[in-house]
Amino acid sequence: MRIALVRQRYNPFGGAERFVERALEALERGGAEVTLIAREWSDAGARRVLKADPPYIGSVWRDAGFARAARAAWSREGFDLVQSHERIPGCDVYRAGDGVHRQWLAYRLLGASRFERLRVRANPYHCYVCEAERRMFEHPRLRAVICNSRMVREDILRHFRVAAEKLHVIYNGIDLQYFHPERRRALRAEARSALGCGPEDTLFAFVGSGFERKGLGCAIDALALAGNACMRLAAAGRDRAAARFAARARAAGLDGRVRLLGGVQDVRPLFAAADCFILPTLYDPFPNAALEALAMGVPAIVSRRCGAAELVREGENGWICEPDDPAGLAGLLRTAAEAARAERMLPAARSSAERFGIDAMAKTLSDLYTMLAARAA
Repeated sequence: MRIALVRQRYNPFGGAERFVERALEALERGGAEVTLIAREWSDAGARRVLKADPPYIGSVWRDAGFARAARAAWSREGFDLVQSHERIPGCDVYRAGDGVHRQWLAYRLLGASRFERLRVRANPYHCYVCEAERRMFEHPRLRAVICNSRMVREDILRHFRVAAEKLHVIYNGIDLQYFHPERRRALRAEARSALGCGPEDTLFAFVGSGFERKGLGCAIDALALAGNACMRLAAAGRDRAAARFAARARAAGLDGRVRLLGGVQDVRPLFAAADCFILPTLYDPFPNAALEALAMGVPAIVSRRCGAAELVREGENGWICEPDDPAGLAGLLRTAAEAARAERMLPAARSSAERFGIDAMAKTLSDLYTMLAARAA
C-alpha cells in the first residue's frame, strides 16, 4: 500500500504528526510505503518526501498554492491512499484536528460588535477556509474523516452534506508512561518551588497557544473574582499578544500570581506543580494538554466547547465550565482549590486517561487504513 501524508509544515513532534506517527510505523513494518508531501519539514525519518513549495504572498495564496501543488503531486504519483491534515478537496482521508472553521467563527462572533462581524465576514482568508472546508467534506473522493472528538463529528454533520458513516471518532493518544503520576510526585516539590508556590497555594496550569481562543483572558478574570490570594495561575504557550494578557493580569491586581511562561518544551514539571489544569476555551476540538494533565493525575476544568469535556466526569476527575463566563469559572476555581487539598481526584484523573494510550490509538488508526485500502483493492 502506498500512502501519502499531506502536511504543509511537518514537524514530527507536532500534535497532528504525533497522532499518525505510530500508525504509520506499524503500516511500514507491514510493507506500506509512506510519502510525505510538505512545503517544509524538520524531520521525515526515512520517508520519501515530495516538496510542494510554490511562492506566495499572504495566507490565502499560501494555503491555496500549497493545495494546488499537493494535489498535483499526489495525482502524478497515483497513491493508494492520501491522508491530508490540511483542508484540501480531493483527499481520501482528512484528519479534522483543527475542528470546523465555520463553527469556530460562529462562536467567535457571538456577542461581537457589528463592525467585528463585518470585518470577519469580509476577511478573504476566512472565506477561503470555509469554502475549502465545504468542498473537501462534500467531495466525492473523500472516503473517511478522522474526528478527534464527538463534538467535532457533530459539528461536521451540522454544517456539511457528508455521510455519517465516513466520520470516525478516534481520540488522541498519549504516552502513558511519559505522563504518569509517579513523574508528578518526583517533580512536584522542585517544580512548585521554581514557580514560587508555597504549600498553601493552589496552582492552576493553563497550556495552549493562541490565548484568546484558549480562554486565558477568562481564566485571569476568574482568578481575580475568586477572591483567594493563595490561588495562582501559570500559563504555558505562545501568543503574539502575550504582553496584553500580562497587562490584564496586572490591572486585575494579580501581579505575581499570574505567570506567562512562553513556549514550554516539556510540560511535565508544570503539571507536576499544578493542582488543577484549566482551559476555558472558546473552541478546541481536543487539546492534547488536557489528556496529558489527566494522565499525570491532575484534575481538569475545561469548557463545554472543548472536546476533552467528553472525558470529564464532574466532581470526579474535573469540572466543565461555560466559555467566557468568569463568574461561573471563579466558583469552580474555589471548588477545585478545596478538592486539591485532599488530592482525592488523582486516581480518577489518571484512570480516565488510561484508555487513551498511544499504542491503542495507533492500532485503531492502522485498522482504519487497512480497511480503506482493502475496499479500494
